[in-house]
Amino acid sequence: MTPARKTLLRRTALIAGGALAACLLVGAATLTVLYQQLPELTMLTDYQPRQPLRVFTQDGVEIGEFGTERRYYLPIGHTPRLVQDAVLAIEDAGFREHGGVSLKGTLRAAVKNLWRASRSQGGSTITQQVARTFYLSKQKSYARKLREALLAIKIEQHLGKDQILELYLNQIYMGQRAYGFEAASQSYFGKPLTQLSVAETAMLAGVPQNPRYANPATNFERAQKRQRQVLERMLATGTITQAQHDKALAEKVRVQKGDDRAVHAEYVAEMVRQTVYAQYGEASYTMGLKVTTTLRSADQQAAWQALRRGVLDYERRQPYRGPEDEEDLPDGLAADDPAVAEALSDHRDDDELRVALVSEASPRLVVATLANGDVLRLQGEGLRMAQAALSPRANDTLRIRRGSVIRVVQTGKRWSIAQWPEVQGALVAMEPQGGRVRALVGGFDFGRAQFNHATQAWRQPGSSFKPFLYSAALEHGVMPNTQVNDAPLPADPNDTTPAWDPKNSDDQYDGPITLREALARSKNLVTIRLVQLLGPDVARSWAGRFGFDPGKHPADLTLALGSGATTPLQLAGAYSVLANGGFPVQPVVIERIVDGQGKTLFEAPAAAPDDSRRAIPARNAWLTASLLQEVTRSGTAARAQAQLQRTDLYGKTGTTNDAVDAWFAGYQPTLVAVVWMGYDTPRSLGSRESGGGLALPVWINFMRQALQGVPVQEPAVPEGVVQQDGEWVYSEWADGGQRHSIGFDEPGGPAALFPSSPTPPARARNGELIDTEPPEVRLNRP
Repeated sequence: MTPARKTLLRRTALIAGGALAACLLVGAATLTVLYQQLPELTMLTDYQPRQPLRVFTQDGVEIGEFGTERRYYLPIGHTPRLVQDAVLAIEDAGFREHGGVSLKGTLRAAVKNLWRASRSQGGSTITQQVARTFYLSKQKSYARKLREALLAIKIEQHLGKDQILELYLNQIYMGQRAYGFEAASQSYFGKPLTQLSVAETAMLAGVPQNPRYANPATNFERAQKRQRQVLERMLATGTITQAQHDKALAEKVRVQKGDDRAVHAEYVAEMVRQTVYAQYGEASYTMGLKVTTTLRSADQQAAWQALRRGVLDYERRQPYRGPEDEEDLPDGLAADDPAVAEALSDHRDDDELRVALVSEASPRLVVATLANGDVLRLQGEGLRMAQAALSPRANDTLRIRRGSVIRVVQTGKRWSIAQWPEVQGALVAMEPQGGRVRALVGGFDFGRAQFNHATQAWRQPGSSFKPFLYSAALEHGVMPNTQVNDAPLPADPNDTTPAWDPKNSDDQYDGPITLREALARSKNLVTIRLVQLLGPDVARSWAGRFGFDPGKHPADLTLALGSGATTPLQLAGAYSVLANGGFPVQPVVIERIVDGQGKTLFEAPAAAPDDSRRAIPARNAWLTASLLQEVTRSGTAARAQAQLQRTDLYGKTGTTNDAVDAWFAGYQPTLVAVVWMGYDTPRSLGSRESGGGLALPVWINFMRQALQGVPVQEPAVPEGVVQQDGEWVYSEWADGGQRHSIGFDEPGGPAALFPSSPTPPARARNGELIDTEPPEVRLNRP
């Protein structure tokens, strides 16, 4: 090589070296400037995740969650090691060794990206993903990747590995509105991370790469494929043994569909949400508030099941109204074709009233497909309800045909055609001593009707209102053994206007009858005469002591028939006054509110009886209760004591005019419960329906569960009450002076009505007094 050529090569090398050095200097300067421009890490060092509002029962069962992000913050110390290792195995096996960026992973991704024009290979470490999640956009560019790498290095310099992993496990998006692994575990599997199997853990660890593509709830096959990849990596890294790997592959993972809550308390959850939002506004959904209600999960679920059973039992007695909808099923499409089940995707399914699509229909056989793809063959008894709809002569609205969307219900092994109920109902149960609500169901199904009938439905209480008028009468010298005239009201010869002609429910009249028997048999005319004696204003005022709004009740004799307005919750509070010995009650639903850091923001005070705040005297409450106990022993609610096999039950049936509203309100000394049934747009439930036939069975089914293990408890006799000739009276009337009779000085009194038998015997059947109770309120006014 000539000297000139050597000189040229040296100069070229110097220039290239200088250019490279300049580039390195510029690059280093650029990186230094970019590093200095990186954001502060306060968002990480003082991590404040957006946590939703969560609502729980008293015993810790979650019943509601409100917020755009579903997240449970879980410290790394409480995160199972298996979960941590599974995530690292598939996402970043070298996490514990690298300084924020994996050169090997970056080079591997770069090489693969050269051959992929349309899809970029990741290569990001856990730390880089944290940087991207908290600070950067999702735009894929080299500039963003550079900032991501610099941020990862900075994060590694200021935070420990466990801190970084904790941020990742709590912040990463996991699909189904879930952020973080604990929330995803609850969303997909309905249980915490600590209870996951190896198979479930692997499926969860495979989600972060692409939560929409490998979502276990929406694409189980892809999720399962990704799970197998995670299990292979877990085996390769020594996280699991070969035996654990094989067992996990064989395990059938069950993914939770939708909101499969163990306890249905949607109406209470919504009550809580409205209350909290009124206090904290939009921050309610992000500050991690945890609200503990007074509900007991077992009582709440028993109430939900009892009410649904009562509503469905009533619905079975109603005529079939026809299919819910129609779908266009192409000819030749078999019932087991996936497209048939897919056609139901827009129709809401239910745990009991399953939605189904008919592919074949005749008077003797209906073939229908459930939303999960199961094919049913309904015949015989399973077609009874819809027999008219299967007739060739059925009109178009009623007829069940191919493509009809119907409801079916399973009883044992038999499936039957059913229909979604139009009737509504409510059940409220509370502790009478402090008003803590233990169960509240505001309707048949919250998803279809959010109107809370327990708190918002103002309905006529009918005869369930009578005990408060009897309570008022006790303070005016009327005792349980007082004889009252059970007879139609006499006409006023001087009044030419059409007369009000109230009747007893069965249009039967017994003449002289004791106050105790009159309430047991729900005698309308006796209650009217009590209000005549007291005066409507006095009676209304006394009812106000129990928490009723006097303005919502009439100032005339129709007050006696419960023609005012109340809600199931208000009525439960009123009966609580009788159950607790005479103290006013304010319903309590929220027990405690704590913030995201566990600080208590609110706690309901403990209830303590205060004689200075009495609503009614203790002896009045006790004596009224003894009348209500007779109702459940021998009266219109006699089946309560008979079926529950206990004597400490007190209550009253109620049926309004034309059986528009059906009630039962009652209690055991530790628990008050009120049940209502009726239509949203008031109309008759049926001429044969009543509170005793509709609401009472619901009450009994609920109390059967709620009172399990609760000993029989009879309240002690209070001061001021004595026995006289086998009946309880106020002590001042022990030697006489009380009102012995009411309503016998009217024209055409009992002698004219009942000349041969002043006290006709009660009609009885199998030892139980008959009172069908339709309708108790008959307002035959002009």
